[in-house]
Amino acid sequence: MNEDQAVLALGALAHTQRLRVFRALVVAGLGGLTPSFLADQLGIARNTLSFHLKELSHAGLVSIEQQGRNLIYRADFSQMNGLLGYLTEHCCQGAPCEASDPGACTTC
Repeated sequence: MNEDQAVLALGALAHTQRLRVFRALVVAGLGGLTPSFLADQLGIARNTLSFHLKELSHAGLVSIEQQGRNLIYRADFSQMNGLLGYLTEHCCQGAPCEASDPGACTTC
């Protein structure tokens, strides 16, 4: 992931409702969710949700698949992990982190 992609992704997540939508898609996993289920679950108007899903999709954070008459939205875990990797790639003062869990790194 490059800096421009990271800024785009972080900008998309820098809105309460979009962050809630993305987190719900992460929880749903690879099965994904339909917009109507998301709207009902999160209490977001469908036209507003459509705008937020478009922004998340434009940032590469969600993918869309048509299944019959339904659209299925899924979190793009590779993009999410790319963003997390970009944000933490220079942890530990630039040295490789020796901990298997970067969040547990003790040299930072």
